[in-house]
Amino acid sequence: MTVAPEVDAAVGRSETVEDVLDPRPARHFQLTLDQDPTLGAGDALPPFWHYLYFNPQIKASDLGPDGHEALGRFIPDFGLPRRMWAGGGVRITAPLRIGDHVRKTSTIRAIKETSGRSGRLCFVTLDHAFTVGGAHRLTETQTIVYRKPPQPGAPPPAGTPAPGDATFGRAVQPDTVLLFRYSALIFYGHKIHYDAPYTRQVEGYPGLLVHGPLTATLLIELGLSQASGRELEDVQIRAMSPLFAQDPFRLKGRHEPDGGITLWARTPEGMTAMTVTLTFRPQQTGDAA
Repeated sequence: MTVAPEVDAAVGRSETVEDVLDPRPARHFQLTLDQDPTLGAGDALPPFWHYLYFNPQIKASDLGPDGHEALGRFIPDFGLPRRMWAGGGVRITAPLRIGDHVRKTSTIRAIKETSGRSGRLCFVTLDHAFTVGGAHRLTETQTIVYRKPPQPGAPPPAGTPAPGDATFGRAVQPDTVLLFRYSALIFYGHKIHYDAPYTRQVEGYPGLLVHGPLTATLLIELGLSQASGRELEDVQIRAMSPLFAQDPFRLKGRHEPDGGITLWARTPEGMTAMTVTLTFRPQQTGDAA
């Protein structure tokens, strides 16, 4: 399916924002995750914590009815009001550090329109490049899907059963305070994370949704706890099914023969909510001759 000319013309569009990685948001996120607030100047920002920064400066009058930025400024308006983060990946050259003055350049790489069981869909792929003093630090690829609201009474799509070969894991009990604090930290107004009546009546979900980037962050953190201090190089993420506040879920993982780590979030029903694959830089085996 082809997209309209004005939509196709948006491919290649870029915008740049800058931010200083102040320690306060990072420390507040540590507290949100029930950790001691230890991060300070010069410390590496943990992977995927860049969502705490570079938040768009959007006036209240420029928000859409879902609390998210109205389409049409940077990303075109497809006439599809339901927005979901579908995943992506991060390629790390060097970590961002607390205190860095960072430039983020976002580019629309691709827009693809298709149709599925729920009707018309539009996938937007964004590339976000992060530099410090002109030196590249990391690139994030982000995929967002836009779709129509569900039909009243429409059943949720069937999920994919979670793998059964995990060698480590932990439980997560999400609650509304966790979702509120994360939304506040990333200055994100999407109502599906805090407005239960809107979420049920308009978007057709049974309850408040856990943020996709938050789930990815928790999975990455679990994987790094099993990585024996190795340096992370690449993260690949695929969001598959939603997770909801008050419904406990589990983070699971296994080590791969090539040295990577595969992780997934399992819903209470045993379905796969998200998968994350971590790849590490080869370890040095000795001093150079």
